Amino acid sequence: MERIIATYFIETPFDVEKAAQVLAGEQSSGTFVAIPGETEALKERFAAKVESINLLEPAYHPSLPGAEGYPVYHRAELKISWSIENFGYNLPVMISTLQGNLYELTQFTGLKLMDIDIPNSFAQHFVGPRFGIEGCRNLTHVYKRPLIGTIIKPSIGLSPDDTAALVKTLAEAGIDFIKDDELQSASANSSFEARVDAVMEVINRHADATGKKVMYAFNLSNEIDSMLRRYEYLIEAGGTCAMVSINSVGLAGTKKICDQGVLPIHAHRNGWGMMTRHPLLGIDFRAYQKLWRLVGVDQLHVNGIQNKFWESDDSVVRSIEACRQPMLGGYEVLPVVSSGQWGGQAPETYRRTQTVDLLYMAGGGIMAHPDGPKGGVIALNQAWEGAVKGLSIQQTAALYPEFAKSVAKFGKSLSFMSN
Repeated sequence: MERIIATYFIETPFDVEKAAQVLAGEQSSGTFVAIPGETEALKERFAAKVESINLLEPAYHPSLPGAEGYPVYHRAELKISWSIENFGYNLPVMISTLQGNLYELTQFTGLKLMDIDIPNSFAQHFVGPRFGIEGCRNLTHVYKRPLIGTIIKPSIGLSPDDTAALVKTLAEAGIDFIKDDELQSASANSSFEARVDAVMEVINRHADATGKKVMYAFNLSNEIDSMLRRYEYLIEAGGTCAMVSINSVGLAGTKKICDQGVLPIHAHRNGWGMMTRHPLLGIDFRAYQKLWRLVGVDQLHVNGIQNKFWESDDSVVRSIEACRQPMLGGYEVLPVVSSGQWGGQAPETYRRTQTVDLLYMAGGGIMAHPDGPKGGVIALNQAWEGAVKGLSIQQTAALYPEFAKSVAKFGKSLSFMSN
């Protein structure tokens, strides 16, 4: 029987091997005390197994509260496996197993799920992303460069007509992709249906006139029945993308939307910092993105170089690389680069990732361009042209006037401007 293997980064003041055995027992057939019925035959079939322990440098203070006063806190990488008989192909129960009550165990002053090795049989039960990179490129007719996108700002408060007017400006500027902010789904002055009607009228009219249909990700996030109704409404209006706040909606709800299979799903990971910001608590993006690829999302946020949040550039690069790693023979997902982006981060992003298979999102980097949104879109495309050619920021600015204006406006925000 196939087994699923989880890799954990742990910290404990106790013997590491004993603590690992507690984790394995608690998350499979055992509990804190021996009980009738937990026979050797049952354990052989259903108990989790400690596959390996790799000791790391210890710490001398606990990372999390609950076991203070010990002289040393051992750190290690654990690999623990479960038979898929324990949960079958039920993702919520699998997550309850790999990422459930183990965080509360007093044996640990730190514990983070770092990676998951998923058996090949999962490919027979999960279709994965229906569109991914290639499908999103085909819908937008954008090839050999990143898709350039933006977010409706102000995040909330615009009426449907206001939103449509902004979309018209962006479409005429040459944008590839626009999305609702995660804070907007259906507000008092902008119902979902009214916003779809107003925006899609603009997008469809622009497509008829130019042949370019801007992809707009409308935020469906709600209870499942409502999301399904919105999904159908969007299809009828000629929409080409739907957005889900995946941490809010959850695995099962998001999978229900992905399973409809007609529209690409833009997965916004708002709330992600709560799951990963502490180095010894939660889940690492390597494991996280595999779960959402199984669910079937097509576009997944990864933050961006020199972003406005806490995440380091190294972490962002690892996230992009994780999305590009083949999984179960494919399951490609389009990394969404966002957060405080403008064209100045393009050279470093390309240098470190060597890919243009990205959805590159800029809000203020487009809207606040001195020449307006049109100049902002042109400048982002110029930035990526320069990046792929291996040009520096200064060299690209010397070639392209719109990008030069971006540098003058936003350039002080980059610490690597002198590189």
